[in-house]
Order: sequence, then C-alpha cells, then structure tokens
Amino acid sequence: MGKIANKEDGGSAVQNNAVEMSEADTTDRNRVTALERGLAILRCFTARDRGGLSNGEIAARTGLAKSTVSRLTYTLTTLGYLRWDEAAGTAGRYRVGPSVLALGYVALGNIGVREQARPLMQDLADYASALVSLATRDRLAMIYLENCRPRSLTTLKVSVGMQMPMASTSIGRAFLAALPAAERGFLMDQLARREGDAWAEQRAGLDKAFADVAARGYCVSIGEWQRDTNAVAAPLTCPDGEVLALSLSGPAFALTPQRIDDDLGPRLVYLARSIEAAAG
Repeated sequence: MGKIANKEDGGSAVQNNAVEMSEADTTDRNRVTALERGLAILRCFTARDRGGLSNGEIAARTGLAKSTVSRLTYTLTTLGYLRWDEAAGTAGRYRVGPSVLALGYVALGNIGVREQARPLMQDLADYASALVSLATRDRLAMIYLENCRPRSLTTLKVSVGMQMPMASTSIGRAFLAALPAAERGFLMDQLARREGDAWAEQRAGLDKAFADVAARGYCVSIGEWQRDTNAVAAPLTCPDGEVLALSLSGPAFALTPQRIDDDLGPRLVYLARSIEAAAG
C-alpha cells in the first residue's frame, strides 16, 4: 500500500469525481446543484497537481461546461478556496487556497479516535519496522487520516489526506468487510459500475478478504497493489458506529506472508481492539 501513489492518488480522486458528477440524482429537489458543482471542482485537485489546473482541465475532469467552470472558479477564488496563479500568465491556472486547508484541519480535529490511536500505532510501527495507517472512506476511495512510520522506513511515502483505491487494497477491503450489509452492497454496486471489466477480478479479491476478516480479523495484500509491497489490514469501529480501517504495510522482503500470519496480523487486530477500547 504505500505511495508511488502520486498517480493513484490523482487518478482515483479524478475518477471518483467524474463518477459522482455523472451519477448525481438530478430528481432530488433538495440537492443544490451549484454547490455540488463547486465541491466537484475542489475535488479535482490532487497532490500531483503542483502546477495548478486551468479552467479547461477542470472542465475535462468534471464534465462541466467551461463557461460554468469559469464562473465557479471565480467565485471559489473570491472566497479563498482557490487562488489564481499569476505566474501562469494569460493561460491562467488555479491552486487550492488556504480556506480548504482550514476545513481539513477542522475535519481531522473532529475525529477524536486519532488521538487515542496515534501512540498505539507508533508502537506497532516501531516494532514491525513498517508503516501503520488509519483510513476511512471518501466516496469510492480510502483516505488516510493518520500515518505512523519508524525512522528506518524511507521507501513508503504516504501523507494524511492521500487517497487509495478501495477495492484493490487491503485497507479498503477491510473497511468494506466491516460495513453493514446494505451499505457494503450499495458501495460494491457503485464500484462494479465504475470498474467495468476489471470488477470480476476485484470482486474475487474482495470475497476472499471478507472471508479472511470473518475468520481471522484481518486480510492481506501480497504484492497486489504494488509488486514489492505487502500489507495487512483490519477494521475498527468507533464509539459512534463509524467504521475505519488500520493497515500495516512495508517491503515484501520484510513483511512476508508467514510473518504476517504468525505475528503482525494478530498484532494489528489487537491494535484495532485496543483503539476501540481507548476510544470507547
């Protein structure tokens, strides 16, 4: 599960955004379309878009008319959610503004379980010499809420706020496994529509992960998402019923399947139960 994820981070975010825009329920009179479109524009921006985005690029990612995008980006700029890059000249490029960062910090601050989780996650990261992550769902992807790494691990570069695929990573599969059946079924229907021909293979991986979580409390990814990286993940449930997921990932030579099954997998499950107890 680690990064090399710049492309996955950007790709999944854009893909999720396009799916959401195309599948919006236009018959729901309570929905405010302009707000929906403005938020869709903000979601276009990813960590790899360091050079900013033009109105044309935003229009291509959202499927919105360029004239609509132009009005919305102007409004978002006046509110501080976007900023105009004057260095880009007449071509005009936008970057995410500081007001978005403020909202992000508020959102993270409202997830109280992070405070109980971090020292426990760091203990396991130091013991395993691996990355330990906490994530939740963001549409049809997983988004990192917290990451703990030992000083010795420099190969996996993962940041809070980074997105990962839901159906093809252990952390996403563990999350889905713990959801109520109706919610899991809804998300899997959406994933199937998005993934198309790739869904059959992904569904097989999900079914195995669900069985593993039911039997052992965790599921694994052995070189599936990234060839040289293995991972193990387990779900946890917050006091308010919100489902999150923990993962432990690292180089395949260090996180062998035997080490995961004999030691790290059970320790990760114990970590999830410990965080639940501390939070509850």
